[in-house]
Amino acid sequence: MKLSAACVVAVDVGSVRTGSFAWAAVDMPGHTLTAHGDDPAGAAGALSAALTDGASAVLALEAPMSVPVPGDWKLLGKGRTGEGNRAWSASAGAGALATGLAQGAWLLAEVARALPGLAATTQVPRWGGAADGGAPLLLVEAFVSGEGKPVPTALGPHAADAEAAARAVAARLAGEDGTDGTDMTCAPQRAFSLLAAQARWAGLALAGDELALDVLVVRARPAG
Repeated sequence: MKLSAACVVAVDVGSVRTGSFAWAAVDMPGHTLTAHGDDPAGAAGALSAALTDGASAVLALEAPMSVPVPGDWKLLGKGRTGEGNRAWSASAGAGALATGLAQGAWLLAEVARALPGLAATTQVPRWGGAADGGAPLLLVEAFVSGEGKPVPTALGPHAADAEAAARAVAARLAGEDGTDGTDMTCAPQRAFSLLAAQARWAGLALAGDELALDVLVVRARPAG
């Protein structure tokens, strides 16, 4: 993983109508909470602002963002390696996937509208700012559940989840959490990257091979 000065914007996917949506922005490498909110427009604005002047940023969606597509139909719906008993296809995961697909597409379309020609990637080695020629926007999946759930703050449990996700992703990219690589993978099955599909639909520049590449999944772990 590479360490880069960047902003990580994490989204706790959920119903906008009922107030279950939240986002938080954390800087790298300082891990300071710089902004938060409960509306998608705010999240898109934070990303767009972070990406100005050749800087780099990360969008982390807390929803299944890659799914395995097996050759054997009997394995359709099987969980990803590393998911344990929380398969992406179970009721909670499937609901978050559907909501995150629409919300992620909307967010990325807003960013693409604000920054025409912006390049994105789901692959960490391809990520970087203008100085090193990488794609400025990195798209990843966050996973906050079970023991990784933070203590709810005064801002509410959804904002706490978003902040925990942002901090976990920042720590992983900076190599500070003692873990390298991804916490979940579609392999050995073929991956269908929903993050890549959203980015291409939104009009961002993204390599075509990423539609079939695993994405980085970061699981938030207990603090302390």
